[in-house]
Amino acid sequence: MIAELGRYLIALALLASLVQIFVAWRGAGGAGRSAYVNAGKAASEIAMLAAGVAMILLIASFLRSDFSIAYVAANSSVDKPLAYKIAASWGGHEGSMLLWCLLLAVFGYGLARFGPTDEGLRSRAVSFQGLLQTLFFGFLAFASNPFERLSPVPLQGAELNPILQDPLLVIHPPMLYVGYVGLSTAFAIAAAGLMQKTPGRVLAAAIRPWALGAWTALTAGIALGAFWAYYELGWGGWWFWDPVENASFMPWLLGAALIHSSIATEKRGAFPGWTVFLALLAYILSILGAFLVRSGVITSVHAFALDPERGIWILGMLGVSSVAGFLLFALRAGSLGEGDGFEPTSKEALIGANNLLLAATSGVVLIGTLYPMLLEMMGGATISVGAPYFNSSATLLLLGAALLMPIAPFLPWANGGLKNAVSQMRAALMLIPVAAVIIALLFAGASPLAVVGGAIGVWAISGAVMDLGQFLPVAMARGQKLLVIGRVLAHAGVGFIALGAAADASRPPDQNLALAPGESVSIAGRELTLDGVRRADGPNYMADRARILVDGGEGGVMSPERRFYAGANQTTREVALKSSIAGDLYISVGEARLRPDSSTAFETRVAFHPLIWALSLGAIMIVLGGGLSLTGRLRAYAPIVRRDATAKPAEAV
Repeated sequence: MIAELGRYLIALALLASLVQIFVAWRGAGGAGRSAYVNAGKAASEIAMLAAGVAMILLIASFLRSDFSIAYVAANSSVDKPLAYKIAASWGGHEGSMLLWCLLLAVFGYGLARFGPTDEGLRSRAVSFQGLLQTLFFGFLAFASNPFERLSPVPLQGAELNPILQDPLLVIHPPMLYVGYVGLSTAFAIAAAGLMQKTPGRVLAAAIRPWALGAWTALTAGIALGAFWAYYELGWGGWWFWDPVENASFMPWLLGAALIHSSIATEKRGAFPGWTVFLALLAYILSILGAFLVRSGVITSVHAFALDPERGIWILGMLGVSSVAGFLLFALRAGSLGEGDGFEPTSKEALIGANNLLLAATSGVVLIGTLYPMLLEMMGGATISVGAPYFNSSATLLLLGAALLMPIAPFLPWANGGLKNAVSQMRAALMLIPVAAVIIALLFAGASPLAVVGGAIGVWAISGAVMDLGQFLPVAMARGQKLLVIGRVLAHAGVGFIALGAAADASRPPDQNLALAPGESVSIAGRELTLDGVRRADGPNYMADRARILVDGGEGGVMSPERRFYAGANQTTREVALKSSIAGDLYISVGEARLRPDSSTAFETRVAFHPLIWALSLGAIMIVLGGGLSLTGRLRAYAPIVRRDATAKPAEAV
């Protein structure tokens, strides 16, 4: 019964999305069409509620261990902990696609309720959002339905991938999807503005809060995924330039560029075409990411599916969205208008240069991600593009963007003021060579790239501190303190990430060895002794838990585990971390080995990650900064909405 009702609700959401396209479009035709506007809002609400109830039914099916549903049987088991049963509802392809569709519908309803104050622009944006919903609900209904029946019904499920059974994986995918799907609103508003020839400044003001919210969520999702990879996969790293990681990084880069470009467009009318182009491209790259993850064209620990037929569907959706968006842009970009002129050393110029660096980085990552796949498709050799390529290209571009970032707040709009800005930031500039020398001395053998990256990180942090001291008093007087604090936190967060990444890149070599009870290994001035290994089974796994003494026990005890999940026939390593201001001690334990002397030793990976906390702190600061900026933006926007609402009756008369 639940499966049949779930399929019905998905079909209802698809139908409502189709209706949303046409009635919302009719509502944008001018005065006297409020009935169509309300119908479009109602259709978006029906799609959202239908998808929401379908998601609840899917979660209920997991909680009940209803293995008559193929998706549940493939991703759950009777003895799985409750939290992971819930997370499994979006842990596989079909369920995650239902979550994607639900979020599309939620944002569609959000546009209908809280979209641009221009009613015509809002209605057309709701219509375009309905088109995006229809594409994905159609894919869900006909190619990825999570409510398909399974016969005969198994007594036990096949188990969710064990590495996905982690607390962070309960939160990581939804946050990532809020970011991916949230960019659809920027796409819809941009397309609607092009269709009705909305001036660039008005369009940028409408796009900016939606893009900022989506980008902030995407930042949180990527950061959670990086931290999960750091402590769960047992590789000892947090970013591997994996194709799926790159798929999330590209829209993040363009989202960052879009936020800053929209500021310049709204304030001064600069770059209107570029802002709209970024709004279209950021979401299109989100769909490209879905294609990479779900088509089977790449192999990754993050990949959801290996089904080329589904890949064709997603490629079709990518094509429809791209053609619709870019064709509109080609035909209507000239209607966006032109802004006032500006000098090469103005705030607009620096924002433009930073945008070009971010966009170029995204292009470099795109080439490195797609080139091996395209080469293989054309009959060429099977190759992989790894960290050396990305570090020598993308990392250098990002460091250039970070170098320019602290200067922009000190520059005036339109007129050049670089000399004055440099004079104000003289103290921060002097820190760059000082920081470079200190980093080189602290981390002997650090690469030049790491030294430069760390120094630029210190420069960004100090620039943010000066930004706060210089502009917060003025902002408080104008009621804009949240905007300044948000900017300062986000910019400082970038600095901390650069500093943490530079320190981690300069860490001492990891040690892979076999330890028997009583044996020790030294790293970063700490002695780690294997005290013993005992059984520590969980609800759906068997485990060996090591007890490792730090400095003979005076520095604490670490307890890494090796787990075996019988349902998935898979072994995982659970990393033990010991954090301090200096960094993380990182230990994982693996297979037992019998030595010639009949003693048992255990594969052990030992590492020290200096200043790794700076990465987490930086990500938290960026997310907080984005949230505060969005709150400040909405507070400034609310009086305009209320004023427009009270003006409508007079306009009708």
